[in-house]
Amino acid sequence: MSVQNQIVKALMTSAAYDEEDIGKIELIQTHISYVFVAKKHVYKVKKAVNLGFLDFTTLKKRRFFCEKEVEINRRLCRDMYLGVVPITKSDGSIKVNGEGETVEYAVKMKRMPQEKMMNRLLEKNQIDKRLIDRIAKIVANFHSRAETNVQTSRFGSLETIGNNWIENYEQTRDFVGKTISQENFELIRGKTDAFIEQSKDLFEKRMREGRVRDCHGDIHSGNIFVTNGIYIFDAIEFNDRFRYSDVASDVAFLAMDLDSKKRSDLSNFFVEKYVQYSGDQELTRVLPFYKCYRAYVRGKVISFKLNDPNVSDKDKKTAKHEAAAYYKLACAYTGNL
Repeated sequence: MSVQNQIVKALMTSAAYDEEDIGKIELIQTHISYVFVAKKHVYKVKKAVNLGFLDFTTLKKRRFFCEKEVEINRRLCRDMYLGVVPITKSDGSIKVNGEGETVEYAVKMKRMPQEKMMNRLLEKNQIDKRLIDRIAKIVANFHSRAETNVQTSRFGSLETIGNNWIENYEQTRDFVGKTISQENFELIRGKTDAFIEQSKDLFEKRMREGRVRDCHGDIHSGNIFVTNGIYIFDAIEFNDRFRYSDVASDVAFLAMDLDSKKRSDLSNFFVEKYVQYSGDQELTRVLPFYKCYRAYVRGKVISFKLNDPNVSDKDKKTAKHEAAAYYKLACAYTGNL
């Protein structure tokens, strides 16, 4: 059994934690993390994987990215991210904040009520335009404060944008015929390549005007809690190239997510209010391109579950259908390019 498998097994027991009344522990897996949800807190351990666009293969790297995750997420989450805690091993016993050798690190967070996650509220039709207005204002204000400089702006260049797409295509070739058809794969590639070629001046103008910033990188309804406040969490810490982007890419993710949930009314309203608050009138010219990109990346990330030995056959079947739906959505967006 690998060290990480030992850690996962240990963290499913209350004895591994340094707090009383830990409650029932639930394990949630993503393609890059093990998330342990306890009564009051959540502990997130990064999987020891190298997926090309991220590398968590050493303990030193996992510690660095845990600390980075806390730092960048406090921008929009105030008190939700509590810090980084060591996971130790002594005499065969694995504990959080224990004695002995540090064998892993975890991001410790305050547990938020799962029923207040925006995607769940959408399912219950409990998200209205007033809330979308609040989110649009928060995102616009966040972007206005986000760092931008010459180095950051380069991430909005044609070269970087093109390389992001090339990486997408390389990493999804194995899924052609499984979650995306050959026809749609070629259609999306042809349309996006043409848009990049034709829009050089527009991309360069947005770079000059400071529209490329240190953004969030992963704004969708599954990363938003609506409680006494609005918490937009899980910003991308593992690759600056995915977080440093045109603000339109951040906006496009939530807009695409709402489209995918058959709430284009809320999606369009979100974009409308964001443009109003930000003054970014040209955002709509690049929005379909970034919506396509976001849908494609979502399809890619979910497709990775098909090759993850830790994901059950049932969950892989679900992932296959979800990924295919996102790829079809990406294909639909090419009609507006």
